[in-house]
This record gives sequence, C-alpha cells and structure tokens, in this order.
Amino acid sequence: MALGIFALMTTELLPVGLLTPMAADLGVEEARAGLAVTVPGVVAAAAAPLTATIAGRIDRRLVLAGLLALLAAGNLVTAVGQDLAAVLAARVAIGAAIGGFWAVAGGLAPRLVPARRVGAATAVVFSGVSAASVVGVPLGTLLAEAYGWRPLFGAAGLLGLVALAGVLALVPPLPVERSLRPADLGGLLRGGGVRIGVVLTLLLVAGHFTAYTFVRPLLHGQAGMDAAAVGWTLLLFGTAGLAGNLLAGVLVGRSVRGVLGGVAGALALTVLLLSAVGGPWTGALAVGLWGLAYGGVSVGLQTWMLRAAPERAEGATSLFVAAFNAAIALGALGGGLALDAAGPNGALLLAGALLVAALVLVAFPLPRAAPPCDRPADENDDEL
Repeated sequence: MALGIFALMTTELLPVGLLTPMAADLGVEEARAGLAVTVPGVVAAAAAPLTATIAGRIDRRLVLAGLLALLAAGNLVTAVGQDLAAVLAARVAIGAAIGGFWAVAGGLAPRLVPARRVGAATAVVFSGVSAASVVGVPLGTLLAEAYGWRPLFGAAGLLGLVALAGVLALVPPLPVERSLRPADLGGLLRGGGVRIGVVLTLLLVAGHFTAYTFVRPLLHGQAGMDAAAVGWTLLLFGTAGLAGNLLAGVLVGRSVRGVLGGVAGALALTVLLLSAVGGPWTGALAVGLWGLAYGGVSVGLQTWMLRAAPERAEGATSLFVAAFNAAIALGALGGGLALDAAGPNGALLLAGALLVAALVLVAFPLPRAAPPCDRPADENDDEL
C-alpha cells in the first residue's frame, strides 16, 4: 500500500517539477499548466468520500487494485496527450484513482496489524508520500532535462501496474462488514475533532501548495537557480521530508497537537523566509527546512483524524483525503492567481498567511472541539 501511495503522489506531484517544460511543450503559460495539479486535486477531493460510500461491501483489496489500474491508464494517456485538454482529461481519471485509493488505504492499518502497531503501520503507509517527494518529483525534474517529461508519466503508469500486482499478491482479502453511508460522513463532521481536523488540513495543505506548486519558477526567480540546481534542491526537500516523516512518527504518539503546531509554525517561517532569500545556497537551505517541516503533515493529520473517530476510520480518512486534495487544488489555483497578480512574493505571502492561520487554530482550538490527542499512552493506543 505504501508503494501504491508512492505511485499516486508521484503522479499527482510530477507536474510541480515539470511545470516549465510541460507548459512549453503544450503551448500554454505556466499558470495554466498548473491546472495539471489543480484538476486531479479537485477530482480526488470528490472521489474520496464517494469511493468510500459507493464501494459498499466490495472487498477493499479489489477496490485498491481497480483504482491502481485506473491510475496506470491515466498516466499512460498523459504521456501521449498532445494538448492541455487531453492531459487534463487524463488527469481527471488520475484524480479519481488518487482520492479513492488514499481514502481506502489510509484507514486499513487497524485491520492489518495488531493494535499496538497501528501507528507504526500508518507511518509506513504514509511514507509513500515522503518517498514521492524524495524520489518522484526531484528525480523526475532531473530526468526531464535528458529525456523530456512524457516518458516520466509512462514510467509512473508502469509503477502503478507494479503496485497493482503487489496488492493482489501480498494484501489479504479485506471484506467489509458495514458499508459507509453518506449520512455517516455528515455525522462525523458534526464531531468537533473531525471538523477541526478538516479545517487544519485545508489550511496546512493549501498553504504549502500555494507556494510548492510553483517552486520551480520561484527558485528560478527568487534564488537564481538553473534547472539542474532546482532538481537537486527538490531532492533536498524530499530527503528532509522523509526525515520529517520519521521524526513526526516518533513524536506524534506523545502529542499530536504539538507535532501539528510545530509543523504549522515551521512551515510558515520557512515559506516567508524563502521570500527574502537572495541566492542559491540560502534558497536551498530554506527549501530543506521547508521539507523537514512538511514531512510531518500527513502523519500528524491522519493521526488526528483517527483519534477523532476511532470507530469510523474509513469515513474519517475519506474526509481527510477529500480535504487534503481540495487543499492541493485550492493552493495551486490560489498560488497561480497570486503569481500572476504579484509575482513570486505574492504566492509566498499568501502561503504564509494560510499557514499562520493553521498555527493559530491548532494552538487555540475551539472549546471541547479537539480529540483527546495528548492523553497518556498505553499499550493499546494507536501511537506512532
């Protein structure tokens, strides 16, 4: 499942590192090419809760396999698309696969491992997110200089097929005893902890992607980096993100609120610092700190949601994934508008404002609205 998440997130984020060559090849501006990030994010946001309800009692292993097949097909179509419309049509299918797979896989850890290992298993599944940042986006950026952007989507499609084979061979049957109903999602949102988790997800992820979607032109303009330097800097971002994921996995069992507060504050600081950098080395340092902070986002938010609704893991995860992908879309859209209106600093300042709002929310939650994130641990807790 971690490999599936890796294939999904690599596919979703590849345009971030390939935005400039994709825009040139498709004959559009970079802001319009950013729709390759926005469109799958919007579709994934809708697909997450829909998949959890439409799938009913279908064995979840078969659902995961079908969604990986859809991911592979969408990637292969993207690789041969000759204009932006064709690419965006393929990205619609990819968005459906992303939202559905993540919503199902993200809440399966309690069914696959003993209770005391659920937290660690969740961290393993979401290590696919950090691995995509470490390998997928930076490596794609570097390889695009030699081979172009199209073969990279073909390779992502093949990776989806490998993950599909792995799910069928290694994941046990996962029959569902009680299917999720639309009314269940409404009931979850009436819980204060889930509501705050959704809003935190929107603010943190939108703040990040407001800047990160356009990190390539930002590093060109702000730090004066060439294409090769951008690729190595994104590799630094991903490596730091993997370290941040592991660090958050250790700390989140002690205090989910503390992890998310630290992540929000660090992200706000580093994004705003990036607006003031004046050279490649300081830009690379800021991006490294940015990656370290962002590495804790997925584990922290997923743990918050599972703690807020432990008996409705799939429903809580589907809401989390919907919010996460909606935030990717909104961040990419807002960043593009800010970039057009005020240049690189406009996108960075908007990102900083959203991240500061997330920090305020996690530091000063509504009374009685947060889940019991910081209770003393015992051997049955789903700690990371």
